[in-house]
Amino acid sequence: MSPRRKALVAVLTVLVLVLVVAVVVGVRVASSSRPGADTEARPAQDRPGPVLLVPGYGGSRDSLLRLAAQIQATGRDARVLTLVGDGTGDLSSQVRVLDDAAAAALAAGAPSVDVVGYSAGGVVAGLWIARDDGAAKARRVVTLGSPLNGTTLAAVAASQAPDACPTACRQLAPGSAELAELARARVGSALPWLSVWTGNDETSTPPDTANLRGAVNVPVQQVCPGVRVTHSGLPTDPTVSGLVLRGIATGPIDLAGAGCGTPTP
Repeated sequence: MSPRRKALVAVLTVLVLVLVVAVVVGVRVASSSRPGADTEARPAQDRPGPVLLVPGYGGSRDSLLRLAAQIQATGRDARVLTLVGDGTGDLSSQVRVLDDAAAAALAAGAPSVDVVGYSAGGVVAGLWIARDDGAAKARRVVTLGSPLNGTTLAAVAASQAPDACPTACRQLAPGSAELAELARARVGSALPWLSVWTGNDETSTPPDTANLRGAVNVPVQQVCPGVRVTHSGLPTDPTVSGLVLRGIATGPIDLAGAGCGTPTP
């Protein structure tokens, strides 16, 4: 073989090796970028930490304080967050509140946190998972009546009474940049997530806007047929409280045997 031909073969061999290495690296990067791919970095499911409860639009803590008390009665630490202002401003501000609370819990020695988001608080939890690698800090997420795909009520308010629809209201309208971000991040597949909603919801509309791809999605009426639970009644309803306790238990999210009232987790 001539020297020129040998040189050409050597160059082609190097190019093939470079291509193979590039393909292998690309596959590894793509795999690691999928939600839930890096399972070793995820919190242990058998070591639950404190529970952080995120209020909804308006920031009222009252109903969540009752739910927190029920969680505390099981021996878990539970804390209701206080949102910035009146909870109607930019959702990014609420995400920072949640991130600060999680960071404080981890710094104090907690292995992870569980997050319970009520109404818009569930959207805040989702944005936190998407933006701040919340799946490496949170063991589980439970959302209650959360407009994870937007609520038509906000859309109507934004179009017909814009002065009465502040920033968070507009961000909860279907098609908003925040909700598009939530969908792209596929947060429901990033960690165990239970989304509980009610067919009687008059605020998160339509009610099945709470369904999240990758999550365990459960309407209250599936567990307790015929029960009437409004949006505001979700945090204090006994059936919902039982589902929350199941959602933050140590075993897999299993609703077998759940029924009306407060099921034992």
